[in-house]
Amino acid sequence: MRKGQNPAKFVKDVARPERITVALLNYIPFLSGFYAETLDVLKVSLETMRRDAGLPFDLMVFDNGSCPEVRDFLIQEKDEGRIQYLILSEKNMGKGGAWNVMLTGAPGEIIAYTDADVLFSPNWLKRSVEILETFPNVGMVTARPFRTPPEFYESTLKWARDNATLTEGQFIPWETFLEFNLSLGQTEEENKKVYAETRDWRVVYKGVTAMAGASHWQFTAYKSTLQQFLPFDMDKPMGQVRQLDKRMNDAGLLRLMVSDPLAMNMSNTLGYLRGELGKERGKRKEGFARRVLNAGPVKKMLLAVYNKIFNWYYS
Repeated sequence: MRKGQNPAKFVKDVARPERITVALLNYIPFLSGFYAETLDVLKVSLETMRRDAGLPFDLMVFDNGSCPEVRDFLIQEKDEGRIQYLILSEKNMGKGGAWNVMLTGAPGEIIAYTDADVLFSPNWLKRSVEILETFPNVGMVTARPFRTPPEFYESTLKWARDNATLTEGQFIPWETFLEFNLSLGQTEEENKKVYAETRDWRVVYKGVTAMAGASHWQFTAYKSTLQQFLPFDMDKPMGQVRQLDKRMNDAGLLRLMVSDPLAMNMSNTLGYLRGELGKERGKRKEGFARRVLNAGPVKKMLLAVYNKIFNWYYS
């Protein structure tokens, strides 16, 4: 039998969420090997995201089955008011499974999604939302220009030819192009040919400039738009995320990027902040041990062993 009245009945006002929810997906199963620096990467991503986004937002973090040290850090961040919504998954649901929860549950009208290894620059959110709200029928906006597969922005070019000022050219500077691709593990030499043979598409509409293209690793979109593509049925934790890129293009939605780099992929280390990407540009010769490790057969064998051990523990 109830005793007394629930005090919540006398609360007249409740907190309202911000119009924008930044939704970050995190997965750090352990803090060694490939993941040795990933907690530090996550901390830098959170710090730069909050520093000067240009617009207010609530932060939602979905942790996809990380180790206790990472969960403890995230819980502390929430307890201290730096994370507004924290979801701790017992197991790794894969990116598609996490998206189903995050993109459905985020309370904001606008969702700015990000992987946990993104370094942000000032006004990254403001600039993204400006494009989102200026251009019509926008699917997603990424806060960095880089060259994406043309087959994923065909609808953008088709619309721009009839409704905006569309220009083809080398608009992304070589250094900006290269720094992003180096972060993906590519080399300077292989990128020279790609840069020379490909082009950018600049779109100007109502005085706002954007680049054609976008990507699933970081994007800003209306929640109502994202609902059209849920749920995601992905049978692997990674490698199938381009489904969103393709579906949006097939639906005729615009996929756009800001015209200057306001987001950067750090990958699994803080090497970008230490300036180590420059060292990959041939400024110093590889040592003998490194050359041996990078030899095709040796590299293939060692990575196969690493993958087997990883699967024993985490599959």
